[in-house]
Amino acid sequence: MNQQANALVTAAEISRLAGVTRATVSNWRRRHPDFPTPTGGTDTSPTYDLDAVRAWLSARGQLPEDTPADELRTALRAHPRDGDTALRLLPAVLAAARLDESEREALPDLRDDALLRWLRSVADAWAGDIPGIEESAYGADMTGPVRALVRCVSVDGAEAATDVLAERLLEDTGGTGTYVTPRPLAELMARLLADGATFPTSVLDPACGTGSLLAAAASAGATRLHGQDVLTAQAAQAAVRLRLGHPDAVISVRTGDSLRADAFKGLAVDAVLCNPPYGVRDWGHADLAYDERWAYGVPPKGEPELAWVQHSLAHVAPGGRAVLLMPPAAAERTAGRRVRAQLVRDGALRAVVSLPPGAATPLHVGLHLWVLERPDPQAEAPGTLLLVDAAAGGRDLDWPAIDETVLSAWRRYLADRDGFTGTPGTAGAVPITDLLDEATDLTPARHIRAASRQALHPSLLARQASELHDRLRQAARDLTDLSPTDSDWPPVDGGPRDWRTATVADLLRGGAVHFLRTPPGGRRTRNGQALPPPGPQHGGHPALTAADVLNKRPPSGTEADLPTGVAVPSVQEGDVVLTETLHSGRAAVARVVEPGEADCLLGPHLLLFRPDRRRLDPWFLAGFLAADQNVNAAATGTSIVRVDPRRLRVPLLPLAEQQRYGAAFRRLHELRTAAHRAEQAAEDVARLLSAGLTGGALLPHVDGSA
Repeated sequence: MNQQANALVTAAEISRLAGVTRATVSNWRRRHPDFPTPTGGTDTSPTYDLDAVRAWLSARGQLPEDTPADELRTALRAHPRDGDTALRLLPAVLAAARLDESEREALPDLRDDALLRWLRSVADAWAGDIPGIEESAYGADMTGPVRALVRCVSVDGAEAATDVLAERLLEDTGGTGTYVTPRPLAELMARLLADGATFPTSVLDPACGTGSLLAAAASAGATRLHGQDVLTAQAAQAAVRLRLGHPDAVISVRTGDSLRADAFKGLAVDAVLCNPPYGVRDWGHADLAYDERWAYGVPPKGEPELAWVQHSLAHVAPGGRAVLLMPPAAAERTAGRRVRAQLVRDGALRAVVSLPPGAATPLHVGLHLWVLERPDPQAEAPGTLLLVDAAAGGRDLDWPAIDETVLSAWRRYLADRDGFTGTPGTAGAVPITDLLDEATDLTPARHIRAASRQALHPSLLARQASELHDRLRQAARDLTDLSPTDSDWPPVDGGPRDWRTATVADLLRGGAVHFLRTPPGGRRTRNGQALPPPGPQHGGHPALTAADVLNKRPPSGTEADLPTGVAVPSVQEGDVVLTETLHSGRAAVARVVEPGEADCLLGPHLLLFRPDRRRLDPWFLAGFLAADQNVNAAATGTSIVRVDPRRLRVPLLPLAEQQRYGAAFRRLHELRTAAHRAEQAAEDVARLLSAGLTGGALLPHVDGSA
């Protein structure tokens, strides 16, 4: 308990503890003279005594009941060198997750010496597989954190416990120029590795971070995963996260600088995925000048990304593929033109894809994907390079649209490289001879827009523009019909309502709602029964995906989009579905399953709440679950922000009043859906007309309007 008294917390941790935003904590500090004074940290990032903060919050009724994740955070913060403690606890997450429920629940009740023996045994068992724990010592001071960890795994799950440990590890690590690859981008990069129904068996990520790219590869079908990262904390997380999500895969994660100290030297894999460190100039240029990996030319000192490209190609077998996330400058900087030219000339570079800003860090830059293949000496070198401008039109970040643009072009190009005609303004196969000029500029937009002008057919464009205008007018009418009037939303007399609420955990205990989800996993099952494998392209049963919910569209997935080796629940009419992860710039989205969507399979990254209709109105539940303040208070994690469903709160109202709110929330959902359709229609019209005008195929309207 003496250690507990000395625990310090930051403003961010206070906000998590109280279930409020950081702005609220800042407001408390300014407005309440009795708010605890800082006892550590700096002027810009002060820390506070945990016991004093808890006492202050409790006195004002602002201290919600601790979740197991909160208790684990407190136990770590109270421990000396909490970042090191978090690293040493990672083996316990894996071991606890693999116990059956009764064994896991009995662990926290063990005597200190027995608990330490268990902890040391699991650390020894995983020492060769999790970087950084080989020499770890486990003293008596570890019993508090490990008890909290096991309770967190039991109640919130192993992923939630890993996220809490990651928060501490991130604080210790600091900024390094490495960033998490967002899940939608990781999944797109993995799909680019596939050749029809065939997916590579072995995949390497030489800058694996916490393992997001390797996880995407495993979900797509890879069974042998190799990763290396310069940061021990990140490599350790990758090893644990991959084993949690893909227990049947063969996993090897190492630590070290892949360029200077390749842990997999001599390894040839089927494919490589890589998001190289951003902005790192001290990559070893002087020490590696004569390295055998530079088959396409020595990378200039200011071109570290071209070193990562060649390192990746050196690790794939002939005909193997690599996909790298690259800064756009790598496609046109003068210093790298000789290496780029050799990659193009030898047929190693197969495609360059430009993405819109916001796809990954740095968010203000439109990054590129480079798709490469290790040239097969027995095969004829290709005569073209595929260029795709997925950022054309300036759309907001719409991952389903980006996936469709990129993957459809890539698959059509692979099917007929010589006959590929492309898509005007978006994709084209550019002859290699046209690229091998003095600059060797591989920026997609510069070539695609020049080529698209010659592919425009004036009469066809005019007809398409007329059809799109009709669709826009209908979407605008639908939106106007749904737009509310002032009288629809009367104000509450005397100030906002102050209602009593219950957590979803309370509702689950009372049987008012049931909770389902599709976890990651191997063999496909449905409601406990084995499913047949999907066909070569897609399975036949529809699935509701997170992208469907985010983009307000009907179920578009198939069994091929589902994880394997887990029970996949079906959705029922009246179920409430909420997106689990919070993407940059996007709020959580909830919707109610309609009659025509019943019996679809539930896709991953969705939270399903099945209310007792005699006690809870579905649309009322959906509206309050997705409220910004509710979701923010229940959000956990750092690199990937997830919603903890048990911490969400719902007002306790009579059913008749719930139904009034439910009708309003349903109307708002219909309004958002209509607005989304109108926005898409307007963007399609503007994009087509712009291409026609700038390409010389269309004339301006006589009065200057569109």
